[in-house]
Amino acid sequence: MLSKVKSSLLSLLGFILVALGLVFILLPGPAILFLPLGLALLSLEYDWAKVWLRRCQRWMRKSAVTMDKLVTRIKYRKYR
Repeated sequence: MLSKVKSSLLSLLGFILVALGLVFILLPGPAILFLPLGLALLSLEYDWAKVWLRRCQRWMRKSAVTMDKLVTRIKYRKYR
């Protein structure tokens, strides 16, 4: 009984965090924190959440690499 309550609370918290992350994509806010955290909690119970967590991590990594290249290019031009 206790494990079902714990599982339900984790799922509820995960869905709330994902919903907040989706809202913060449209509005200014920390979507980059809420989405992966919510998906990580949901991935404990649901296989589809694991797939989306991996996708989210992949997209964030690509974005970070792109931004790093852009910043490096800007710095290089500045000191030229």
